[in-house]
Amino acid sequence: MRYPILIEEGSDTTAFGVVVPDLPGCFSAGDSLDEALDGAREAAAAWIDAALDAGMPVPSPTKLEDARRLSGYEGWTVGVVDLDQALFDDSIERVNITLPKRILRRLDDLAAARHQSRGAFIADLTMVTK
Repeated sequence: MRYPILIEEGSDTTAFGVVVPDLPGCFSAGDSLDEALDGAREAAAAWIDAALDAGMPVPSPTKLEDARRLSGYEGWTVGVVDLDQALFDDSIERVNITLPKRILRRLDDLAAARHQSRGAFIADLTMVTK
């Protein structure tokens, strides 16, 4: 999925700035354009991941023409950041993992103590470690 970005030109004394206007508060900066663009991609992915974790909707990308007309960004260059479609995929996938029986027993005991399935418990663990 491609989101429009707005790029503020850097110089010898200022960093390049990149804003993803469809994702409020999502921006990056870098000493080079490549660094700023890589940061924007990472920031957008983190923004979307956090929104999905919080149960918030992810805004659809606006058209480039609309991004060009945003007030406050006159003179900025318009581009796009390409995000992996898998970022938006919350579908369930069955996985096969291998664990020693003693570890699996501990995992199941911890899940049972929380009245959760093994899968739900593992999913909750990944949310806590962010």
